Amino acid sequence: MKKNIKNYDLDNLKEELKLIGEKPFRAEQIFKWIYQDKASSFDEMTNLSLELRKKLDENYTLGNFKIVHKLVSVDGTKKYLFDLQDGERNLIESVLMEYHHGYTICVSSQIGCKMGCKFCASTGIPFSRSLEPGEIVEQLLAIEKDCNIKISNIVFMGIGEPLDNFENVMESIKIVNNPKGLNIGARHISISTSGIVPRIYELADKHMQCTLSVSLHSSNNKTRSSMMPINNCYPIEELMEACKYYISKTNKRISFEYALAKDNNDNLEDAKDLVKLLKGMLAHVNLIPINKIDDGKYTKSTNENIIKFRDYLNDHGIVATIRRELGSDIAAACGQLRKQNLK
Repeated sequence: MKKNIKNYDLDNLKEELKLIGEKPFRAEQIFKWIYQDKASSFDEMTNLSLELRKKLDENYTLGNFKIVHKLVSVDGTKKYLFDLQDGERNLIESVLMEYHHGYTICVSSQIGCKMGCKFCASTGIPFSRSLEPGEIVEQLLAIEKDCNIKISNIVFMGIGEPLDNFENVMESIKIVNNPKGLNIGARHISISTSGIVPRIYELADKHMQCTLSVSLHSSNNKTRSSMMPINNCYPIEELMEACKYYISKTNKRISFEYALAKDNNDNLEDAKDLVKLLKGMLAHVNLIPINKIDDGKYTKSTNENIIKFRDYLNDHGIVATIRRELGSDIAAACGQLRKQNLK
């Protein structure tokens, strides 16, 4: 089996090339071809000798994806269905969003998801495996090449739980963060989690400058457990302790995701409980009008309730904003990804 050369950050690629008898400086040339010049094959790397290109082709693959389908929303959001070309016909979805500050990509980190959140379409995808670092990075490269753009922001909020694929996600961040590669700063990267407490502690100890987004969705264990089974393993009390540790170690604000579902977690009492839970923390609440999914039990809260909820939080010292809805007409909005093989 050939190795995916995109799985290596620059330092590891230098070590890898030594194993095939090549000088480490070649790694920087290859890195530039992959991440700046967007080479699709080793033959395109024309400042490498024919012998080296042949050696690379014999031992490695560039791990290129095939675009199976692309949908474009009325608001310009693009959703991609990718074939990983791994011999298993594995598919994932990625979403490209345009904002005034540039392009943001929502990447998947796993093929399927184990978390079972009741408001998320990815719950319906049987878990197959975690993505390799190169497969995470390839989502950016494939979309940049298809659209002829430069992506400036990454959110790990696609299919899968990023902290359940911790090492590969961390490695992919090292790759995209490298100034000699894609050069995307850590402050422009957001990692979302449903609340895997041990990994939050581990992430805090890495002192990374990425933004941590925690899917909260309720301030009490009963409601949160009904929405997110992971709460049975790591209840709110443990999650909050981990979040406070993260803030103390990084001095960075946590973004708490809160999907508002009608008659479930969207009334004034819920807002009051949320204020009590987050009071004194370096926190921001991102309110999400919940998106309807097939066979989903939740419906979106009313606009009136959403605004009242936001205003109550802001009036009581908790910074809260309402997430702009993008791509809902092509099932590309928050919680809607499910690798649909559309014709």
